[in-house]
Amino acid sequence: MNIRYAEEKCFTQEQVQALFRSVGWVSGEYPSRLHKALMHSSTVITAWDGDRLVGLVRLLDDSEMVAYMHYVLVHPDYHGQGIGRELFSRFCMYMERENIQHFYVFTDTSCNYGFYENMNMFRRGTKRVKLKV
Repeated sequence: MNIRYAEEKCFTQEQVQALFRSVGWVSGEYPSRLHKALMHSSTVITAWDGDRLVGLVRLLDDSEMVAYMHYVLVHPDYHGQGIGRELFSRFCMYMERENIQHFYVFTDTSCNYGFYENMNMFRRGTKRVKLKV
């Protein structure tokens, strides 16, 4: 298998929906909004098996100092093949290339903690703050 990686936002709404549904994320049920959100993200690094979108990492940044990794997704059929690790590595190369000094990872699911720990990251905190309106 020859996985190709790209920083161009060359995915269709249907390809994105299929990937998000494959991992059971509810955002896959809103394909138009999901596609629009990804297209407006600072950077999306994708992984492809032919014309099949099999993984992606979404980055939001201020183009100077701080970047946020919103998520890393890999289609379950491709788990254990190093795709998530490569996407994370490409995120780090992006940070270095753009000279961004700080980054944060947002994850909603504890099932992903193991992946991030394998990437030598640590959890800063889990405290949730309720804002008063």
